[in-house]
Amino acid sequence: MSYRLTKIYTRKGDQGYTTLGDNKLSKDDLLVEAIGTIDELNCNIGLIIAFHIQNKDLEAALTQIQHELFDLGGELHLPQHIVITPAHVTRLEQLLDQWNNTLPPLKEFLLPRGNPTSAACHLARAVCRRAERCLVRLHRQVPLTNPELLRYLNRLSDLLFVASRLLARDSSEKELLWQHERK
Repeated sequence: MSYRLTKIYTRKGDQGYTTLGDNKLSKDDLLVEAIGTIDELNCNIGLIIAFHIQNKDLEAALTQIQHELFDLGGELHLPQHIVITPAHVTRLEQLLDQWNNTLPPLKEFLLPRGNPTSAACHLARAVCRRAERCLVRLHRQVPLTNPELLRYLNRLSDLLFVASRLLARDSSEKELLWQHERK
């Protein structure tokens, strides 16, 4: 197998353009923005894992999600090559239900904090919502071939919220509810 990344810098992007497949795009193009935000999300999930989470099922699920985010970015590069399917969304929903059933119900919004790992998970959730907004803007400009990409990011942000609660619970961190009527 030949090495794909033998030279890291090419100087081709120095003028504010990048190449995706056969297309030369401005680095502020919505497609480039969406792919970059998904990459940022993947990095945030890597940060969560780097905190040495004790919940091995959660770590395995997040690692699988990292692979799927690379697949999602690849699918944005090559929209005719569909990788994210309804089964991916269903798997996220099943994990969501499974994990959420172990947590106490919420009656208020939570402040996004907790231990470093759960706080990193809240940050990843917010980045995921931004990636979803980027994809929606892109979809309005150029309809996506695969609408599952939007569904996937929507469920993933919910899953990251529940994961943040799991991580707080696993470290006996008390969740802090939003006090909307404070004086």
